[in-house]
Amino acid sequence: MCERIEKMYYVPYYVNAPMYSYGNQPNHLPASQAVVLPNQAGYGHNNQMTTDFGQQPFVVNMAQAAKLNNTYRTAIWTGNHLQITLMSLNVGEDIGLEVHPHVDQLLYIEQGQGVTQMGSTKENLNFSRNVYDDYAIVIPAGTWHNVTNTGNSPLKLFSIYAPPNHPFGTIHMTKADAQEGYGH
Repeated sequence: MCERIEKMYYVPYYVNAPMYSYGNQPNHLPASQAVVLPNQAGYGHNNQMTTDFGQQPFVVNMAQAAKLNNTYRTAIWTGNHLQITLMSLNVGEDIGLEVHPHVDQLLYIEQGQGVTQMGSTKENLNFSRNVYDDYAIVIPAGTWHNVTNTGNSPLKLFSIYAPPNHPFGTIHMTKADAQEGYGH
C-alpha cells in the first residue's frame, strides 16, 4: 500500500535544482551579455542614451542610465505591454499634474529629493510624501499625480508604464518640449 501511494504522488519532472543567488552578482557582466554602458550602442553625445531598445532583449544598469540622463524624458524600452523612460527634473521643476486613465506607473528615484502628490481628482491631492534616493512611487491607473524636485540638484529617476504611455523612441529634451509635443 505504501508503495502505491508513493507512485501516485511521484512527479518526475520536478527537481531540486540549486537556486541562483542574486546577492552574489559581480559588479560587471561580460560584454557578450549585451550590457548597455556609455560608449556602447544606444548612447550618443555626452553619454546620453538615444535609442529605444523596445521589442529586443535588453540589459542595462538602471542606476547608471538614470544618473547619466539629462533629458526631461527619454524612452529607452517600449514594448507592447510595458515602457521604461528616464527622466531628469531640474531644481524646482515638476513632472506636471497628470493622470493616465488606463496606465499603471512606477517611478523610481535614483538620485535627489522631491515630493509626490496623488489623489482621485486634480483638486483633491490628499496623498503627499517626501521621496529620496531609492524610493519607489506606485501610481495606480486613473490617479492624478505630480512629482516636484525639492532638492538642490537634478532629480534623476526612471519610470515604468504598463501599458506604454509615450510613442516608441520618445525623447523630450525639456519639459517645454514635452508640453509642446516636440521631440521624437
